[in-house]
Amino acid sequence: MAATRLDLVFLWHMHQPDYRDHASGTFVMPWTYLHAIKDYTDMAAHLERHPGIHAVVNFVPVLLDQIDDYIGQFASGEFRDPLLQLLAKDDLDALSPVERKFLLESCFRCNHATMLAPFPRYRRLHELHESLTREGEAALAYLSGAYLADLVTWYHLVWTGETERRRAPLLADLIAKGEGYSLADRQALLAYIGTTLADLVPRYRALQARGQIELSATPACHPLAPLLLDFQAARESLPLAPLPLATLYPGGRERVHRHVVAAQESHARRFGAPPTGLWPAEGALSTVLVQQLAAAGCRWTASGENVLQNSLGTAQPRAAHHPWQLAAAPDLTLFFRDDQLSDLIGFEYSKWHGRDAAAHFVAQLEAIAAAAPAGQVPLVSVILDGENAWEYYPYNGYYFFDDLYELLETRPALHTRTYASVLADKDRAPPRQLPRLTAGSWVYGTLATWIGEPAKNHAWDLLCAAKRSYDQVMASGRLTAAQVAAAEAQLAICESSDWFWWFGDYNPAQAVVSFDRLFRRNLANLYHGLQLVPPVQLDMPISTGRADQATVDAGGTMRRAGGQGAQLT
Repeated sequence: MAATRLDLVFLWHMHQPDYRDHASGTFVMPWTYLHAIKDYTDMAAHLERHPGIHAVVNFVPVLLDQIDDYIGQFASGEFRDPLLQLLAKDDLDALSPVERKFLLESCFRCNHATMLAPFPRYRRLHELHESLTREGEAALAYLSGAYLADLVTWYHLVWTGETERRRAPLLADLIAKGEGYSLADRQALLAYIGTTLADLVPRYRALQARGQIELSATPACHPLAPLLLDFQAARESLPLAPLPLATLYPGGRERVHRHVVAAQESHARRFGAPPTGLWPAEGALSTVLVQQLAAAGCRWTASGENVLQNSLGTAQPRAAHHPWQLAAAPDLTLFFRDDQLSDLIGFEYSKWHGRDAAAHFVAQLEAIAAAAPAGQVPLVSVILDGENAWEYYPYNGYYFFDDLYELLETRPALHTRTYASVLADKDRAPPRQLPRLTAGSWVYGTLATWIGEPAKNHAWDLLCAAKRSYDQVMASGRLTAAQVAAAEAQLAICESSDWFWWFGDYNPAQAVVSFDRLFRRNLANLYHGLQLVPPVQLDMPISTGRADQATVDAGGTMRRAGGQGAQLT
């Protein structure tokens, strides 16, 4: 007799790297607040409309820190994000050539098929820009302040969530107006953005308070922890992987500990208690990391299905549909992503009609339940980014989520759960035992996305050199307590996984240049904070990159296997 029940856990991972230049306080890229007003807002609203759906929502502390920073900017009216500065500027006819160029280069960065084409007035602005561009740079000087006002307004309108367009009269009025946006219009839009950002975390707190979601975290600045602990971890899945010249990252265990503790403290401060579990950056796990997470009091963590298959050594198609425990860390439960179902949402269903996609997804779950042996309750984990896929969907995924959540609410055999509720369920079978864990991530089950290529390895060597300088200065005792805290915070930013992901000639050149520049700026800021002169190597690009437009949409989002993605600049 087949199983009559299936447990389903959605984990929506919310992350943006730190886009600030901390020396100046300026935001170099706007993706944190744009995703907040579009995707993080919509994802909360989908859950609010469907109280029968449970999920895990994972917030990385460095994302929440940036949202808090933006909230402070709106409260003071002093913007340190160049795009918001221009939205607030009273006279757009008085822009400098640099400001004009920045606005024209920034305000068409979106998915044109879903975020530009549906809006005739915004599309017309793009057509006019493209027509003048073909005539040469000088022709763009004919674009007036009125054009720029309409452009910056429309850009922010298309980056609002579909649920908000249906709820907020201001957005409906501005979209209907279409052109001729005044300073008052832009000021009203700014006020809306500020309120939306301020309301965001309280909405998720409310969802948690009513028991609908579990809020989890990631180590504070999203470090690729297995590599901080041991570069050799890369060779567990790829034995011949080239490694950096440095044999290890200095003091990696202590640095991972600091990221974990900082995440727990951040979570407790914002949400009332430390998280029950942690989603590691990029789903990257190793045995040493799992042991360290268990020692820190984490009760669950998760990774990609390929990591499990590599660890088992033989293909076991339904192995990810059960919790696991590692013999070396028996107090922590491991969950593994169903890659096929997760990637259907992340990459395929955006091309389908929403109800067809939802019905197909539910049918896949019912097939898994039907194939399960009698007495076993499959546990399916669907884990992906909570922001990057939706701009590929019509209406930012509104109808897909409405149909999917509604269908799941009407299927009594399909139970949406949280990992905390699974751990508390005494009727579930105990986790299966995993004799060993092969280090890897949710991207192909390896760590090759962050190490092993010349540019990536060189970036690690630059970071290792900076960390050795950091250790020497800390040991000298010459910095004040405030300087020590600032240097430690800057080091944590430099340890983010995002910098290493973007190096590589398979990535779009524009993105590589932007992230390369910001990474080197972060390292230089660390040296300055240590009262040292940055090495001249930081003046030289690490990688030139190569554009691969076949994998990049018109708005500049690149998505990767494992459901992960990041914004270009």
